[in-house]
Amino acid sequence: MNLTLRIWRQAGPDAPGAMTEYRVSGISPDMSFLEMLDTLNEELILRGEQPVAFDHDCREGICGACGMVINGRAHGPERTTTCQLHMRHFEDGDTIDVEPWRAGAFPVVKDLVVDRTALDRIIGSGGYITAPTGSAPEAHATPVPRDTAELAFEHAECIGCGACVAACPNGSAMLFTAAKVVHLNVLPQGAPERGSRVRSMVETMDAEGFGGCTNTGECATACPKGIPLTGISRLNQEYLRSLRRP
Repeated sequence: MNLTLRIWRQAGPDAPGAMTEYRVSGISPDMSFLEMLDTLNEELILRGEQPVAFDHDCREGICGACGMVINGRAHGPERTTTCQLHMRHFEDGDTIDVEPWRAGAFPVVKDLVVDRTALDRIIGSGGYITAPTGSAPEAHATPVPRDTAELAFEHAECIGCGACVAACPNGSAMLFTAAKVVHLNVLPQGAPERGSRVRSMVETMDAEGFGGCTNTGECATACPKGIPLTGISRLNQEYLRSLRRP
């Protein structure tokens, strides 16, 4: 495959950025999108040019580090992580635009790398449970109904990639925050902090500069783990409940 890439290049947070065009050839349809970028970077290094900076880690669709906007869509044309997006989803001769996450709370560090520590601060403000020190409790010491466990697991699948923020026209982190709140609040182990958790995490989300949610649904469409849009409704319910029951 021969491709034309238009990639956002930005030397640093305070430097101006622009789309830069590159051509790559001999790309296998079985390559992942990141392997294709690796090929481009090898060519740039051989030419004495700066390689394109992008985030990655496990490359197994687990960590969520590989976020980028491809042809206007978070993670690209398939509902998966960028590292699991394969070049067979593109055509020979295609022009592909590659940009970083676009959100006020995600400042660009360099090229396609953005600072997503705002999400970590949301988790740090309430994403924990009260637990005594010592040995682990018995697995069945606290009974959890099956429906509750499945609901918790469904929301716990969030990998914090930030695609929901990048896809939202408002740059909202409501789906991410909902996933982190709901998967703890529905479990009996999360009950002691149930009210303070949701208030603290929502307040931190707002303080970090994320936009407001207007229920466009793009967040759930882009989520590679399929976190349901109904999680936002549950977050709102939990927040209202916390105001009545401190």
